[in-house]
Amino acid sequence: MERIIEEIREDLSRRIAVAADRLADRTLAEDPAYAALLGRAELRERIHHNLHQAVEGLVRSSRGLPVELADARAAGALRAEQGLPLASVLRTYRRGGRLLWQSLTEAVTAHDRTELPRLLPGAAALWDVLEQTTDAVTESYRRAEAVHGDRDRERRAALLDVLLNGGAGADEPSAEATGAAAAQLGLPERGRFAVVVLAGDRSGTPAAPPGPTATPATAAPAGGPGAASGPRVWWRTRADGETGLVELGHHPLESVRELLAPLGLRAGVGPVVGTPAEVARSHRLAALALRTAPESGGPLTTLLDERLPAALIAAQAELAGRLRQVVLGPVLALPAEDRRTLLTTLGTWLNCQGSTTYAAQRLYCHRNTVSNRLRRLEQLTGRSLSDPRHVVELALAHSAVLQRGAAEPATRPALPDQRVSQTPGGTARRSPRRRA
Repeated sequence: MERIIEEIREDLSRRIAVAADRLADRTLAEDPAYAALLGRAELRERIHHNLHQAVEGLVRSSRGLPVELADARAAGALRAEQGLPLASVLRTYRRGGRLLWQSLTEAVTAHDRTELPRLLPGAAALWDVLEQTTDAVTESYRRAEAVHGDRDRERRAALLDVLLNGGAGADEPSAEATGAAAAQLGLPERGRFAVVVLAGDRSGTPAAPPGPTATPATAAPAGGPGAASGPRVWWRTRADGETGLVELGHHPLESVRELLAPLGLRAGVGPVVGTPAEVARSHRLAALALRTAPESGGPLTTLLDERLPAALIAAQAELAGRLRQVVLGPVLALPAEDRRTLLTTLGTWLNCQGSTTYAAQRLYCHRNTVSNRLRRLEQLTGRSLSDPRHVVELALAHSAVLQRGAAEPATRPALPDQRVSQTPGGTARRSPRRRA
């Protein structure tokens, strides 16, 4: 094979030059990705070089030497950095291989037709060279693509941090910083934005990707891959949890519930803001909303505007402690069983919009039992449940008790499969619920 190539080298070089022209023209005409990236002269030069490299690889292979693949690896990395699709790159290499074999057979025929049978074994060797070359291109391309993807994700994460955190140590990000970050993320200068904070760790990916790919700082529409018309959310994953910047568009804030439903996690949602510069405020309030979310028995997604009194308590820990003590101190000083009974009754009565009848149904006891407990609560606290101002104080103090944490057993309600009755002395007593 080496001797045949040396005999036809001059003619083969001319034919390769013609083949490079043809392949460059065809590639630019049929592949928009190449046409948008490279001019004809540059592409033609690259193809011409690759064809000559393949011939040299064929010669080295016939000598039992390894094929030189450094140029192929460099080309793969370069095309990945340029964003040229790998399919386009490999298609051009395959077409170049066919043209090279055609040029070889034509050159041998023109030189000495009787030599053609001796060329045939070279077909397998040529395709082996081309396979090694394309494998090297693919491996290098994918490695560079992975590195580029990591850099891109890190860049997007940093941009999201500017919006979500409001800059290093600042209460609000500067207009210049947020404007630049928003522009690079593709966010409009004005719109409807909200922030979601998820509770705990999460496995898998958020509600899947449209637009940018769904990775630690990504855009995804509500409803999954096919729902490109839903709100978009850019996820930011950190060690302390995950946060999502939601671009609502024309969708209502309540649509975030649908977006988060497949995750099955508790989440807090901040209020809608109109500019990227206000996103940091929505982020802070989303975290506050999550702190008010019930551990169980309520909706998984908590919107701040639906939990404003509880959020007010959560935001003022010192005042919340004072409120607990001043308003409900005498109740909290009771023995555990009494304390639990009165607090559970108060919470149930508040949840039933002040209806003693409905509260009794939920507590599986008589209406008069609820009334007796509430009168005792009024006597202990010095507050009347018929005074709206006192009701507000009691409701806020009760919320402060609940938010004190699961370590406070007094806040846990009675089990729904038990009846709670009151002994003459005022101590709660439980008995199994009778079933019809």
